[in-house]
Amino acid sequence: MVEGMELRQIEYFVAVAGELSFTRAAERVHVVQSALSTAVAKLERELQVQLFDRSRQQIQLTAAGERFRVHANDVLRVARTAADSVSEFRGSLSGTVEFGSLISFGPMDVARALGDFHSANPFVRLRLRLSQSGASAYLSALLDGSLDLALVSVPNRFPPQLDMRLLFEEPMVFVCRDDHAMARRKRLQLADVAGEELISYPPEFGLRRLIDDAFHAAGVSPRTFYEVPAGFADIADLVANGLGTTFMPESEARRFPALRSVTLSDPVVWQVFLASPPAGQMTPASARLADTLLAAAPLAGHSRQ
Repeated sequence: MVEGMELRQIEYFVAVAGELSFTRAAERVHVVQSALSTAVAKLERELQVQLFDRSRQQIQLTAAGERFRVHANDVLRVARTAADSVSEFRGSLSGTVEFGSLISFGPMDVARALGDFHSANPFVRLRLRLSQSGASAYLSALLDGSLDLALVSVPNRFPPQLDMRLLFEEPMVFVCRDDHAMARRKRLQLADVAGEELISYPPEFGLRRLIDDAFHAAGVSPRTFYEVPAGFADIADLVANGLGTTFMPESEARRFPALRSVTLSDPVVWQVFLASPPAGQMTPASARLADTLLAAAPLAGHSRQ
């Protein structure tokens, strides 16, 4: 490495490159923003090149920054693997696992699986990330090494470099208020609700793409009036207050007994996968967490390449 360059500087750079925000990056690596900014500026001086363009409202990577990011991720991955490789000599598993999570886990108790993993491996640090641009963004992060594992909802691609193992799947249902005209229907076709004012997620989210694609396959267009990058409880609250109707996975809809859920005649199925590098490229801690999640999954072991 360049004389004086520290591993922590590289970690801070990768955090800023991933968030494109010094504020969010500082929160991610648990340091004050001034310390992070100083470390990144020092790294740029040592490299004698500007890694970030700070002239805009939102910072961007320069061409040099884009190139450095690829190798910086490799450095962090190798360093983490090296540290984890000697864990057996300390008598317990250690290291850090960068884990991309979802806003909903459907029929799977992910929180309990994570708790079990932490109890069994107290020296492993879990860093949970929740993408605000949709879980498919995790695929790129896995490929460049800035994530170790991720839950991916309705992926739009299956990169051959990654293992994609199906954790669970369940049908989506139409959700409305008890006084809605369709609340007493036993089944609905998507064409029946083509005129509804829908509450959904932003377009990048897997659940949004799933519903939009189902509508288009049925020859009709959805009317999404509200886009909510939050949990189902917030969406249910909007439905309960008369702002529109929505679609939810069946297990989520059961959490809101004051609302009515109606089965779709042509099932629209939500799928969630555990995405990871191949086993030979995973750290011991990441592999152990993957095993824990697969053991807790209703459809453990189903893979798709």
